[in-house]
Amino acid sequence: MSMEWYVVHTYSGYEQKAREGLLSRIQQQMMEAYFAEILVPTETVVAMVKGQRKTSQRKIYPGYMIVHMDLNDKTWHLVKDTPKIMGFAGNSKTPKPMSEREVKTLMKQIEEGASKVKTKVDYFEGDLLKIIDGPFSGFTGAIEEVKPDKRKLRVMVSIFGRSTPVELEFSQVEKV
Repeated sequence: MSMEWYVVHTYSGYEQKAREGLLSRIQQQMMEAYFAEILVPTETVVAMVKGQRKTSQRKIYPGYMIVHMDLNDKTWHLVKDTPKIMGFAGNSKTPKPMSEREVKTLMKQIEEGASKVKTKVDYFEGDLLKIIDGPFSGFTGAIEEVKPDKRKLRVMVSIFGRSTPVELEFSQVEKV
């Protein structure tokens, strides 16, 4: 047996259900020896929702999962006939395995996605904001600098007719 990695196309949003369905079918058919791993690559994302910090898992490749398997007629049909799975990516009759370089890149992405939290940033230099919290509440200003790692912004606010830089947290502002 020669195990290789294959990209499997699933219904978008049903990657986890497709994975569970495939694992169940593998067990029912007693074909565990032909499959090693089934991955749905995800990363951790932190976003501000209504002023609250929310942590969630985001799929790196929505609509796809990665399967480490020995490809033969039986395993091909097992994967292809699983609910929520549309087939193999690329040529669905004779799927091409991922290259060693692609696998290494993917594994690195998965590892980084689990250990390094990404912050969803919807703010860009020049955007106009309204300050909703703190001593400058009610003022508006333009973003001069975005610091996503610290979750802070430098906003130019007009105070007494003069532009003044103010450092604010993401939760203290909203887009105009």
